[in-house]
Amino acid sequence: MRQWAIKVLGASGDFDLLPTIGSKELVAWLPTFLQVKKILYPEIAYPTYLVGAFIGHSEATPVGIAATMWPTADLAWVNSPSNPTGRIHSEAELKAVIEYSRRSGAVIASDECYINFPHDKGKSKPLSILQVANGDNKNVLAVHSLSKRSNMAGYRAGLIVGDSQLISQIREFRKHAGMITPLPVQRAMTVALSDEQHVREQAVRYSARRNALRRALESAGFRIEWSEAGLYIWCTRDESDWDSVKWFSEIGILVTPGNFYGEKADRHIRIALTSTDDQIAEAGQRIRAAIKP
Repeated sequence: MRQWAIKVLGASGDFDLLPTIGSKELVAWLPTFLQVKKILYPEIAYPTYLVGAFIGHSEATPVGIAATMWPTADLAWVNSPSNPTGRIHSEAELKAVIEYSRRSGAVIASDECYINFPHDKGKSKPLSILQVANGDNKNVLAVHSLSKRSNMAGYRAGLIVGDSQLISQIREFRKHAGMITPLPVQRAMTVALSDEQHVREQAVRYSARRNALRRALESAGFRIEWSEAGLYIWCTRDESDWDSVKWFSEIGILVTPGNFYGEKADRHIRIALTSTDDQIAEAGQRIRAAIKP
């Protein structure tokens, strides 16, 4: 696993890593393990960041991308590529996050679960915060998941990489909480992380699905925003998200309303690319059929 972190994530300097029972569970319990009082999380975000704050009785504040504008906190979540938007943080934006941590002493938890799936026409390649940290990993943690990378969702296989002292603290709490990753799962993780070919094949598959569905959505008047990486398309028709959800439901397609991810997303929807190629093709056909006069 360590060699994977070095080769794929660009980790260097002093760092440790720890297998976790899934990444969702780690996201939910990290504030408790670190005993933080104030948390920052993206204003359009995966809801478990906020749920983790609730579990840890922490004060949670949604923030924009620019770390120069962030208030003081103990823990700040970064999500690149983003769920739900597929937005990729630039290297400059990640450097600003690290600078924020150096100034404030905040722990940075970078959720990188979708880093393996850039879109072939994306504006930039996703970077791990560990690569940008350039060997100075103090207060930096990168969160990864084999659920996405290797289709191992049922295994509940994730890991964190970064600051050795923080990971030691998490390890001590975790072993008393009974959340130790079973050895057979760790063995399976080692095998999966030793192979990048299946990951590249998946990335090509998701990119092709995105291209196919994008064309159908644009023909129906939807505007694709961000969607540079990951497993989703983030789009809008400049109408209420629930109106868009209703339109899709009437042609037998389930999509997620943007308001699930924050108040500022209530005119967007998230569409998953995790169905089969045939199902994605059929969805495109249904969308085109629905707009024919």
